Amino acid sequence: MRLNPSRPITKQAFGLCVLLLLLILCVMINMVHGPANISLNQLSGILANQFVAMFDLELLNTDHINIRPWMNNVILDVRMPRIIIGIFAGACLAICGAVMQGMFRNPLASPSVLGVSAGASLGAVIALYSGLAAITVWALPTFAFIGSAITLFVVYRIASHRGQTTIGTLLLAGVALGALNSAASSMILALSLNNWDVGKTIVYWTMGGIEARTWDHVLLILPFAVSGISLLLFYARDLDAMLLGETHAASIGVSVDQVRRKLLVITALLVGATVSVCGAIGFVGLVVPHIMRLMLGPHHRYLLPASALGGAITLVGADLLLRWAFTDRAIPLGVATASLGAPFFLFLLIKKDWASKASI
Repeated sequence: MRLNPSRPITKQAFGLCVLLLLLILCVMINMVHGPANISLNQLSGILANQFVAMFDLELLNTDHINIRPWMNNVILDVRMPRIIIGIFAGACLAICGAVMQGMFRNPLASPSVLGVSAGASLGAVIALYSGLAAITVWALPTFAFIGSAITLFVVYRIASHRGQTTIGTLLLAGVALGALNSAASSMILALSLNNWDVGKTIVYWTMGGIEARTWDHVLLILPFAVSGISLLLFYARDLDAMLLGETHAASIGVSVDQVRRKLLVITALLVGATVSVCGAIGFVGLVVPHIMRLMLGPHHRYLLPASALGGAITLVGADLLLRWAFTDRAIPLGVATASLGAPFFLFLLIKKDWASKASI
C-alpha cells in the first residue's frame, strides 16, 4: 500500500468531524426511540437534572415538559448503558481491525477472520460453563482475554517464518483456528444442555448483543476500552512505517517484532473485554476500517480514530435499525453484523482475486 503524504489534512479533519456528528445523531435517536418514545425536550430535561444532581445543585423546573418517573429509569438505567456499551464495543472491534490490517498489510485481516473473536468467545463460554462467571465479575474478561491471546499467538506463529509473515497462511490459520474454537464452544454448549440456565446463557453470548446491559457492564468494559484505544493511537506512526514493509520500518528505527507483540497483546485484550460484555459480534473489525480507509486514506493518525468512530456508529446504528424493523422480536446484534459483513468479506476476496489476475 502506497502512502500519499500530500493528501490535504483538512479532508481527514472534516471526515472525523462528520463521523462524530453522525455518532451524536445516532445516540440521540437511540435515546428517544423505542417501545416508549420520549421527546427531545424530555430527554434534555432528564440529562440536565442528572447532571446538576451529580454536583448537588438545585434541580431544574421541568414541570412544563411532563417528565414521568419511569422516563428516568428508561433513559438512565436501560438505554444509556446499552448505548455506551455499543459505542465502546464498536470502537474496540473496529480499531482492532484497523490495527491488524495495518500490522499484517492486508485489508482482509480482522479479529473475526483471524479467529480472535471465536477464541475470546470460547474463553467466555468456559467461564460460563465452569460457573466461575457467577463467582466473580472478572472471570469473563479474564478467560476471554486468555482465549483471544492464545488464538492470536498461535495464528501468528503458524504464519511467521524467519521474521516474515505470510498473509495467505495467516488468513488460513485464522479461519482454521476460528472453526476449531467455534467447534469447542458448540461442544461445551451440547454438554450444558442438561442445565437450561447455563445453556441459555451460552447461546445468548455466542449470538452477541447489547440488550439488557447495565452500568456494571459499562464499568467492566470502560477501563479496557479507554486504555486500550489510547495505547493503539500511540502506535499510529509505527503502523504507517509497517505499511511500507518491515525492512523500511526497521530502517527508520521501528522495532517491528517488539511493536507487533505489543499490538497483539493490546488487540487481544480489547477483543476479550468486548466479547466478555457483548458476546461474539463479527465483521465490524473487517468492514469499518476498510470503508474508513477508502474515505480518509491509509494514514493511521486519522484511520484509527475514524475506525473507532465508525465502529461505534455501526453498532449503535445497527441496534437502532433492528429495534425499529423488528419491534415484536429481538434479533441478536451479532447475527445482523455477520449477515452484512460476510457478503462484504466475499466481495473483498473476489475483488482481491480479480486484481491479482489483472496484474499477471
